[in-house]
Amino acid sequence: MTPDVEGIVLGCRIPKDYFTTQGTGESDITIHAGSYHLALQKAGIERCNIMTYSSIMPGISKEVKKPALVHGAVLESIMAVAHAEKGQRATAGIIYGELYDKETGAKYGGLVCEHNGDYSLEDIESKLRASIGELYENGFTEQYELKDIKVLKESLTPKKQYGTALVAICFTSYVFPRITEE
Repeated sequence: MTPDVEGIVLGCRIPKDYFTTQGTGESDITIHAGSYHLALQKAGIERCNIMTYSSIMPGISKEVKKPALVHGAVLESIMAVAHAEKGQRATAGIIYGELYDKETGAKYGGLVCEHNGDYSLEDIESKLRASIGELYENGFTEQYELKDIKVLKESLTPKKQYGTALVAICFTSYVFPRITEE
């Protein structure tokens, strides 16, 4: 017997609300269940299952205060993570800005770039600004203005065997567009 398959048809969900966070961690045991977990803990997101996105912010997105997170919940994010061993530097950074239509002033969406490595905070910010500039200049300058640019950065030179630095944009709500079939 074939079931009747009528229902609501939904389009791709669109991330809406987000918060930003960052943290560092050090461990003498390991990275994943050590310094990375401790960096997540400092960032306040260690009890979630982390999934990562690429780097586009929808036009409907807006920053909110970090809500209470349910233990075991899936937390989707745009994240930069750097790991290092004792004495080396781990630096992670994210830059993001909003695109506004030059004619109407309406918010279109946003661009996000993330980077990590053995950089000073000044060097990573310089690389991030160059990255978002390159994205903007290669596809958005004709119609949109890039404004409201923000930078998140975190750095650590671990004294323990392993260290992790991370910064993240974490999404907390979504819009599910309903598709009407004609």
